[in-house]
Amino acid sequence: MEFAITFKGDINPKRTVALARQAELAGFTYAWFFDSHVLWRECYVTMAMCMEHTETMRFGPCVTNPGVREWSVAASMFATLAQQSGGRFDMGVGRGDSSRRVLGKKPLNIETMVEFNNAVKGMIRGDEVKYDDDQATVQIPWADGYELPVWIAAYGPKALAGAGTTGDGLIIQLADPWLVKWFGDQAVNAGKAAGRDMSKFKIMSAAPVWVGDIEKARAVTRWFPAMVGNHVADIVEKYGKDGGGDIPQRLTDYIEGRKGYDYRHHADKDADHLGFIKNDIIDGFGILGSVEQHVEKLKQLEAAGVTQFNIYLMCGEEERIVAEYAEHILPHFKK
Repeated sequence: MEFAITFKGDINPKRTVALARQAELAGFTYAWFFDSHVLWRECYVTMAMCMEHTETMRFGPCVTNPGVREWSVAASMFATLAQQSGGRFDMGVGRGDSSRRVLGKKPLNIETMVEFNNAVKGMIRGDEVKYDDDQATVQIPWADGYELPVWIAAYGPKALAGAGTTGDGLIIQLADPWLVKWFGDQAVNAGKAAGRDMSKFKIMSAAPVWVGDIEKARAVTRWFPAMVGNHVADIVEKYGKDGGGDIPQRLTDYIEGRKGYDYRHHADKDADHLGFIKNDIIDGFGILGSVEQHVEKLKQLEAAGVTQFNIYLMCGEEERIVAEYAEHILPHFKK
């Protein structure tokens, strides 16, 4: 299992570069960035800075979406970053949650997300791509054939099927081994049913962590289940709480007390919309506590099919968390 970190774009860019360098030296292989251009700094500018100061670490948005940038602009930017980094760029993509909702818009549908994936991959490769009936075919003349790896963030049945049939990897914002396996199996089975070879399909579990006192850990990670609750609420609204087994009860029960979510405080550990989150949910969704507890849960995630664990590095003491993982946890997973 490989390890990654994710930034949300609220810390100093130079400190972000230093953290990326620290993580690369520690053995982390990916640095991801939230792509929500109003809430936080434009991630691709900082990403380019980090690329210039690292050698092997891969970068990408976790996640972008089809609705905030014209598609040829996105393809040109991603192709540029891939070339400048020596092929160290992946794309994580979703329907568009915070970046669209903060503008008063709804997330896009799965079909549009899949169409976006295919169009961007094609343009970066150098193909002639037509994605808009009112627009000419697009071909990037300086494209060099780069095959863009695409990870798809998914919870609902249609999104999971889209990830399995068109993606290279699946992003699951949870560290609950049972739920991760439940989601991952759906994506893998959809890919197999479509005739794809799923032997190299990747599954990411993305969640905050805290090494240390459990009460402090819960306090600084309580924001995460609230954020995940937005995705779950959308699924429950669409498929119904008793949706024929499509959505497990253990995933939906915790959002019953949810009264609202302020996207101005998205992923904010000090937000005032976190009261409905209970301790068992916090413990289940993240990885908290002693080094031994971290190693044990990570082993469970690995057994559930996770190929990458991605730390949402945004709870405070970020340098210490990277150092704790470097010294005490990553050595248990080196091959």
